[in-house]
Amino acid sequence: MSNVYVQYGCGLSAPAQWLNFDASPRLRLESSSVFGGLFKLSGKRLFPVNVRYGDIALGLPVNDGSADGVYASHVLEHLPRSAVPIALENTFRLLRKGGVFRMIVPDLAWRAKKYVLEREGGLASAADSFIADCMIGQRDSATGLVARLRAAYGNSEHKWMYDELVMKALLAEAGFKEVRVCTMGDSGDQMFDLVERADRFTDQGKSELALHAIRP
Repeated sequence: MSNVYVQYGCGLSAPAQWLNFDASPRLRLESSSVFGGLFKLSGKRLFPVNVRYGDIALGLPVNDGSADGVYASHVLEHLPRSAVPIALENTFRLLRKGGVFRMIVPDLAWRAKKYVLEREGGLASAADSFIADCMIGQRDSATGLVARLRAAYGNSEHKWMYDELVMKALLAEAGFKEVRVCTMGDSGDQMFDLVERADRFTDQGKSELALHAIRP
């Protein structure tokens, strides 16, 4: 039996060796029987054909206990805070015993430290910079039909932010063990090398929150 690896929130990074899912409204349109053909004929399909629509908070069409590895890069921060424990429980169920979950979210800790230092230094724009760094809030009103649709149905803004303490606690509550901070390429499994990208592990020269967890 071949090994199973699942990536959710994959965006456009979809190695053929992985089962790739994304919950983008654009992908939902591209995958629909009504609009999918139009995107294909026009040559304007955005997502690779091997990306399937799937929302981890609702559950993915993958058998429980079947995955050797699951990967989620910059996904959980886009979910409502109340949906994250559900998403992690669903992730846990996907994995076989001994299976590995690797995830990255933007790190709140260094952004908060940066804000405090800038504020104490008298930088008037420190608060604005912090909000922008966290990709939360709304700077401008959406104008025009396209902008309003993107604001209503898009998923680019962050709905919550996490630090190491809270995310480790959430993973433990979902049942994961041996949770540790990880770096790119230290999984010991070459399959993860196919999905991990250096630019996802850092921002502004600082490390994002990347964790490696095991289903016992």
